[in-house]
Parts: sequence; C-alpha cells; structure tokens
Amino acid sequence: RDHLEAVGHICSLKDAFGYENPSEIENLISAEKFEAALAIHLYKGGRLLQGSRIPFGIIFGGTDINEDIKHEEKHRVMGAVLEEARFAVAFTEKMKELAAAEWVYARSKIYIQTQGIMTTPSATFNWKRFLQNAGIPQDTENVRLFLLICGLRRVKDPLYLVDVFSEWHRREPHIHLVIIGPAVDPQFTSEVNEKANRAPGVHLLQEIPQDDLHAAVKRCFAVVNSSISEGMSAAILEAMDLDVPVLARNIPGNAAIIRHKDTGLLFTDPQEFVQLSKSLMNDPSLERKIVTKAKAYVKKHHSWECEREAYQNLVLKL
Repeated sequence: RDHLEAVGHICSLKDAFGYENPSEIENLISAEKFEAALAIHLYKGGRLLQGSRIPFGIIFGGTDINEDIKHEEKHRVMGAVLEEARFAVAFTEKMKELAAAEWVYARSKIYIQTQGIMTTPSATFNWKRFLQNAGIPQDTENVRLFLLICGLRRVKDPLYLVDVFSEWHRREPHIHLVIIGPAVDPQFTSEVNEKANRAPGVHLLQEIPQDDLHAAVKRCFAVVNSSISEGMSAAILEAMDLDVPVLARNIPGNAAIIRHKDTGLLFTDPQEFVQLSKSLMNDPSLERKIVTKAKAYVKKHHSWECEREAYQNLVLKL
C-alpha cells in the first residue's frame, strides 16, 4: 500500500478470509468504486476476483504454487484466475517455472520480483520481559536463543526440530528454541502448544508487534526456518538485514536466497541442523562471514526502494 500511495494511488487493504465468494467482492468494488485490484495468493485471493469487471493482477504467495497446485479443484480455479489476470508476480525463477509448467499460456504474463524488506527494531523493547514471557530463566547469562518465526500451520512445520532441540537442551541447558507467530490454524496450534509444553527448551509465544519482533531477532543467536515449502520468507530476509545468522531447511524457496555457508546455513534433517548450529557457535569467523555477506545480499537484492519501483511499474499494466 505504501508503494502505491507514494505515487498518488488510493489503496485499500482487505483480508481475503473476510469474504466468501466473488459476488461479495463485486459488491465491494461497486460500493467503493475501485478501478483495479491486486490479489495476494493465486487461490485464496485470486478466486475472489474471478469474473471481475475491473482489471487485476496476482502476487503468488508460495503455498499456492507449492501446495495448492496439487489439489485438482484448486488447480482448476487458479488456472482460470491466471487466465483472467493482467499479470502475475513470482518471487523467484523457480516459482515462475513451476507455474508456467502448469499453465503454459501464462508464462509471458509472469514477472519475477523479489520481496523487499525494511527492518525497524524497537528502541524500547524489553528483552528480559520477552524471556520471562517465554519461560526462559533470566539468570542464564550465556543463553543461546534460536527463534522460529511463522504462522502456525502445517506447511511451516514448526514441530520439525522440536524433538532434537529438546534433546540438545537437556545436554546444554542454555540452548533454547522460541517459536513465535499467529495461530493461523487453531487445531494445529493446539498440537504445537501441547508438544512445546512437553519439550524442555522449546517455548511457544503469540505474535508480537513487528518492531518488537525485529528487536527480539537482534538479541537472538540465530533465526530458524523449518518450512516444508516457502515462496520467499520475509523472516529470513529480515534476519539477514538485522545481522543475525539464519539456519533454514534446504527447500527451493530457501535455497533461492541462501548460499550455504556463505549467506546462511541450509540443513536437510534435524541432526544436520544441530551439527551446523554447533559449528556456527564454535566458529566466530564463520558467523561474521555469514552475517556480513547476508547483509550485503539483502541490501543489493531485497531493498524496499527496489520493490517500490517494481510494483509502481507493474500497476501501470492494470
């Protein structure tokens, strides 16, 4: 919205989960006199714009191309939406190729635009209170906190490292994993909460304001990503920008932005995660190298300013 309003457009944000079908969006368009639309997620947002009387574009979310594409009805709907869309945006070349392989006619309208990020850590963030809320002893001077940031849903797989992390914590009590994020899937959130409560060294926190989250990231030893699939993780990019090393599951979306042992560390299983984490903890020169190169990478490829220019140009196609 900031990008579009910066060049004089009036932009309204609406949550796709608040609407059931395209007719509700048509009523909204008529009432608000909207002239164009931009949907995030080819299925969740795009399905509501089917048959729209105003031009629209699509931004792939990641789950749509990686997961929803496997379901026949969702695949059909997404194909129909993509046919109507003026353009679509993929974060990576890999994501574009996955979509183009399914819907060949859409290749020419899919543009690659990486995410742009901006970090704004709060100057008044209370680290001791954060540890207290997580149930982490504050008298542990050498606490090493790993932070996993995600909406609690199965595709993010936040339980992937819980067992191995708990075993590690039993041997080294200063090691902790904090899982933090909104309860996107209530049933799954209950499963995560139940397992975290039974796993020493693993802590579950509700989401906090972004400025505070960025400040928490800066105080952590590393940010972790254990997703089954990703489009492009903003949490990873933000950690890179905040000079914090990232350990991420070796999946295409993560490998697209992390070069192993250069701008971050990629692991293929929980055991390798622990091995790589220990090597990072015991090798300050490796940590400095990763942090320095990751910061430079984000500045060059994922700046807020570059994203702004790209989206302002794309909207002209509407």
